Amino acid sequence: MNLIRWNPFSDMDNFFSPVAARAFGRLPRAFRGDDGDVTFEWAPSADISETEKEYLVRAELPGVRKEDLKVSLDNGYITIAGTRRQQREDKDERFHAVECCYGNFSRSFSLPESVKAEAVRSEFKDGMLTVHIPRDESPRKPTLITVQ
Repeated sequence: MNLIRWNPFSDMDNFFSPVAARAFGRLPRAFRGDDGDVTFEWAPSADISETEKEYLVRAELPGVRKEDLKVSLDNGYITIAGTRRQQREDKDERFHAVECCYGNFSRSFSLPESVKAEAVRSEFKDGMLTVHIPRDESPRKPTLITVQ
């Protein structure tokens, strides 16, 4: 027989973990790199909407260069990834507060089956990335499955 140590707070942890993940899941997390520098992993805010013709994903990416963005579509998911770099003008500059997040980011969103993957396009203007995902309105042919 194995003995298991009872933790009276485990039920509370299990109850509050999903709530905390939703509330604080997108806050930046700090990581110390091999060179000793602290970097942050963060996630940009995004809006998802739809029209009769397409789905739209809009992500706020201030301070991100177009060259540092990558949008990919794979296995029913669209992923927006990239890097926001900290611009240091003066090596002698001393920061008193740094509230902006820098570093790598990635957001993935699941897509419905009825999209035209080959026609997905994106545009980036004034720090806002807009991904256009056309709907595939072609009627699905019913498939007859033979019972074995």
